[in-house]
Amino acid sequence: MSQPPEPDQPPSPYEPPPGGQPSGQQPDQPQYGQTYGPQPGQPAYGQPAYEHPGQPPPGQQWGQQPPYTPQVPYGQYGPPSPQGGGGGTNVLAVLSLVFAFVFAPAGIALGHLAKRQLRTSGEDGEQLATWGLILSYVFTGIFLVACCGWLALAIWAGSGSTNT
Repeated sequence: MSQPPEPDQPPSPYEPPPGGQPSGQQPDQPQYGQTYGPQPGQPAYGQPAYEHPGQPPPGQQWGQQPPYTPQVPYGQYGPPSPQGGGGGTNVLAVLSLVFAFVFAPAGIALGHLAKRQLRTSGEDGEQLATWGLILSYVFTGIFLVACCGWLALAIWAGSGSTNT
């Protein structure tokens, strides 16, 4: 039926192997006595498939893209990204500017703390802290003048002549 392959040609994929299989056995089923799991010379499950640490595995060649890092679960932080330079804007400087409009005395305190931190760290936000301080002092001054004016008006109105 089939002729043996010539010595310099590979066997045909359409013909059964020369040893043949028993008639009732499927090609995907193991033969009697064959074991599953690692074969001699193969690593166990979970073990690296190469012997030399620091060397790429046999399937990975130089010049190929390394495998992707695994995705982190939803709601968790991933590995930190490398930041160049100062590392962003100082949070206290931003809060100083925000609190200048909300509660000016807190903006003054946060502005001074931000200025102290900015001297030691390489962060951005020097102008934000400066404007937070300026606006906080201005709004605090306006509030104090308004309070003093209201108090003076209350005293003046209460000291009216009550001579009858």
